[in-house]
Amino acid sequence: MSRFKSPNRAVTFLAANAVMATTAGIASAATAPAVTPDTTPRASASSAALTSSLKGWGRMDYPDAGHDIQITVDAHATFKGIGWTKPDKAWGSFRIYHRMPAASGEPEKVNWGDFKVDCLTSGGPTATVTGRLVRTGGNVGAWDDYLKRHVRMGISFYVGEGAGSGPSRIGLSGGTAAGEPLLSKCMAPAADSKVIQGGYDLTDRAPAR
Repeated sequence: MSRFKSPNRAVTFLAANAVMATTAGIASAATAPAVTPDTTPRASASSAALTSSLKGWGRMDYPDAGHDIQITVDAHATFKGIGWTKPDKAWGSFRIYHRMPAASGEPEKVNWGDFKVDCLTSGGPTATVTGRLVRTGGNVGAWDDYLKRHVRMGISFYVGEGAGSGPSRIGLSGGTAAGEPLLSKCMAPAADSKVIQGGYDLTDRAPAR
């Protein structure tokens, strides 16, 4: 598993000093032995393709009692190499489901949306997924306007790994209002809400098969 690193940058070396020499004992450039470039292919860890994936279902803790928020995700991405933090390609889907309890004589309300993944980034036990809204459902039509504008939302994940790692967590971005710019790809708030049921399987930039 690899951690985030800055993208590779080419470094140019400049000659700083000119060498001065007398004509005595200097070999002519025409008689100097030719230098044969090394054309042997060399493997580079940074050029090996890597893949990440995040799959699972979880129920998120919510401060208002009776609310039920569930996140289902099946997201994948490929990276050009170790130095690349944003994916070369991302695909998959995720669903945000929210059920609100009945109140004031009204029935319970349900709202859900399906999103097409356009970015998955990962690092250690953390990941961020973003996508555009492509389908909605429920009985309140809360995201009808979002659907017309294909609003992008983002989710951050912390996937707990065994004893001492603490609970897994999720962070939701929410949608942007009309007239506001879309959320940028690969962006989401901190994963601050506990996963109280279910769980996720995260593979962080493993060698492509």
